[in-house]
Amino acid sequence: MARIVLVHGIAQEQKSADTLEAEWLPSLAGGVRLAGDPALADDLWRDSRPGAARMAFYGDLFLRDGQQGGADELTVDEWWVAEALAAEWLHNAAFSASRETDRNRARVELAHLGGLSEEYQGVRAAARPVLNALVRLRPFARLGVAFAERVVLKALRQVTLYLTDETIRTRVQERVAEHIGPETQVIIGHSLGSVVAYEAAHLHGRPLPLLLTLGSPLGLRTVVYERTRPQPPSVPPGVARWVNLADRDDLVAAKPDLSRMFPGADGVLDSGYTVDNGAKPHEAAFYLAKRRTGEALSAALA
Repeated sequence: MARIVLVHGIAQEQKSADTLEAEWLPSLAGGVRLAGDPALADDLWRDSRPGAARMAFYGDLFLRDGQQGGADELTVDEWWVAEALAAEWLHNAAFSASRETDRNRARVELAHLGGLSEEYQGVRAAARPVLNALVRLRPFARLGVAFAERVVLKALRQVTLYLTDETIRTRVQERVAEHIGPETQVIIGHSLGSVVAYEAAHLHGRPLPLLLTLGSPLGLRTVVYERTRPQPPSVPPGVARWVNLADRDDLVAAKPDLSRMFPGADGVLDSGYTVDNGAKPHEAAFYLAKRRTGEALSAALA
């Protein structure tokens, strides 16, 4: 059981709870320090007590026997979900990217695929053309096409498996539940972990002062939003405050304002916040180190 439960996102299968805690906690303490709460910052990292903040690790569940890097193969049904998710990422870039060149490139790619519309209706294309279009955008382009494809494919696969594989979903939630108890005051989820954290808050059933989601795909309506549990989506009833932060260039995240998508948001959900994570818009450590993250955590634990 932990006071603060941390839930990581995609592509962490080669790490562990301990290594991720060592990455997350200094950044989280830095954000709190920027927010003007040095005592809490020291408590989180420099003078941390065992168990005060724990990482709910589930990355190993995406490793298959005999494969050290995680399997990238998808079934036919999983490819349908992955294609739709990739298309939503591309659409998000077309209308939300901070650089005009990225917006224009994404719009050209969408037009070729038949899916350029302010109201996303899906694209009429196979997954490979959508994937090829994605990796030509920043930040993927700087990685090189071949490596970028592997990164995007792995991300698509892990999000898709969580949303479609009941065994994976159950085991992931069991990992999170191991750390949640009456003393839990904050759940922080990044990327796919924000979806996991949101569902865990529903399952928690107790008062929770703060749910903090970072780089969250919860607003991707046709793929993620409609597959969250429970349905229809709503603010978890025990949550006193929900803060959602997004970088404008974070393709994994949807539009940052989730308030109209989750009933019960009035007075609870602080969404629409935009942060700048520079060249790594989806980086967990960069989200954690922001003043706004620290302000939310400090207020919840005051």
